[in-house]
Amino acid sequence: MNKKEKISELKKLIKDKEQQLKKLSQHVDKSNVCSDLYNKVVMEKAELNKQLQDLEQTFSQKIRDILPHKKTLICDYFKK
Repeated sequence: MNKKEKISELKKLIKDKEQQLKKLSQHVDKSNVCSDLYNKVVMEKAELNKQLQDLEQTFSQKIRDILPHKKTLICDYFKK
């Protein structure tokens, strides 16, 4: 499975989770089981969103996130 197929599959799964959340949101207050199931689906959706974000992130963005950034100090502006 290539990257585009994985991305489309993750988007489909996220939409399915959103539909489940919509249905469960009506019953969250009625029982603890529904509330627990709702929380579980929210967590699953968050995991899928993170996987999608990681797949869509380019290589250069990944490197920028890993390497520390040099902070600009006020005195750096006055060196010239």
